[in-house]
Amino acid sequence: MATQVSNRGSAKAPASSAAAPARPKRPRIPAVLLKFVIAVSSVFLVLYLVVHMIGNLQIFWGQTSINEYAIWLRTLLQPVLGWEGFVWVVRIVLAFAVIGHIWAATLLALRAKRARPVKYAAGNKVKGNYTTRTMRWGGVIVLLFIVYHILDLTVGTLNPHGEHLAVYENVTADFAPSRWYVTIWYVIALLAIFFHLRHGLWSAVQTFGWNSNKREPILKAIATGFSGLLVLGFLIVPISVTFGWI
Repeated sequence: MATQVSNRGSAKAPASSAAAPARPKRPRIPAVLLKFVIAVSSVFLVLYLVVHMIGNLQIFWGQTSINEYAIWLRTLLQPVLGWEGFVWVVRIVLAFAVIGHIWAATLLALRAKRARPVKYAAGNKVKGNYTTRTMRWGGVIVLLFIVYHILDLTVGTLNPHGEHLAVYENVTADFAPSRWYVTIWYVIALLAIFFHLRHGLWSAVQTFGWNSNKREPILKAIATGFSGLLVLGFLIVPISVTFGWI
C-alpha cells in the first residue's frame, strides 16, 4: 500500500517539473511618467485657453480689431516660419498635448479600475462615481466640442459665413439669434470644460502634495475661480452675439 502511494507521488513529479514557465509580464509605463504627461500637456492646454480667450475678447473692440489680430497671429515669426507657420506650430503642439493627455489619463483610469478589488463603500461611492463621470463624460464632451469648433470657426465647414480670416463676420453669423441652438451647444461644452478644468487643477494640487487641511478651502476656491473666469471669458462672446450686444 505504501509502495503504491510512493509510485503515485513519483508519477506526478514529472508533470509538475515539465510545466511551462510563466510568461513574463509586459513592463508597464510607470504611473509617475503618465502623471507627468498629464501635467505637461495640461500646462500647454491651459496656457492656450488663456491666450485664446484673451484674443477672443478683442471682438468687443470691433470688426477691424479682431480681424487684424487673426492676421497678426499668422505673421508671427514669419521670416523664420513663413506665413501661418507660427499658427501651425501651435496647432501641432496642441495636437500632441491633447493626444498625450487622453492617452495617459485613459491608462491611469483603467489601472485604477483594475487595482480596486473592493467596490466603494456607500459614503465614497457617490464621490467616486461623481468624479469618474465628471472627468470621463466631461472629457468626451470637450473632445467632441474641439472637433466641432475646428470645423466651425477654424475650417469654416459648419459656419454659415465660413470666410478665412473674417473672424468677426464668422462669429456674428455663427451665433446669430436664429442659430440659438449653436449658442446652447457652446454653453454646454464650456460648462463641461469648467468642471473638467476645475477637477484637473484640484487633482494637480493633490498630486504634487501642495494640499493640506488648512489650505484646502483656499486652493479649491482658486481652482473654481480660475476655471470660472476662464469659461466666462469664452461664454461672453457667443452670448453677446446671440442677444445682440455685439
